[in-house]
Amino acid sequence: MTLVQMQPRPASAGPVHKTIAEVMDAAGPQVCDDMSVEVALSVMAAARTGRLVVCDQDGQGTGLVTQTELTAIRDSSAYTDRVRLRDLLGDHGSFASPVTTMAEAEHAMRSRRLGALPVVGGQGSALGVLALSR
Repeated sequence: MTLVQMQPRPASAGPVHKTIAEVMDAAGPQVCDDMSVEVALSVMAAARTGRLVVCDQDGQGTGLVTQTELTAIRDSSAYTDRVRLRDLLGDHGSFASPVTTMAEAEHAMRSRRLGALPVVGGQGSALGVLALSR
């Protein structure tokens, strides 16, 4: 897991120094990493969302999966119904702290080519999701 946490800046520093906590989306559905791809896609459809925050059995955030990624995996020739979300996370273990500035988070997301970044609190629990606007 890579935690993107920079030094907090005072809120009075202006819009460039807004923190993630000020602009993040609600975390939305959180699912356990032992969930299958098919079940995760069903949860996404029911929740009408394109992404899920994945947590381990202790409720600690472990990554983020998107509908596009899961659909591609399900449609691949190597897919079996034994594939679990924990098997897919790979480099999806990047997280941000709520005190990270928007500029720092945007730079980290662009350099890692991430469309969305889970935001976790000090105990590792998912607080929200930051998504880049295109």
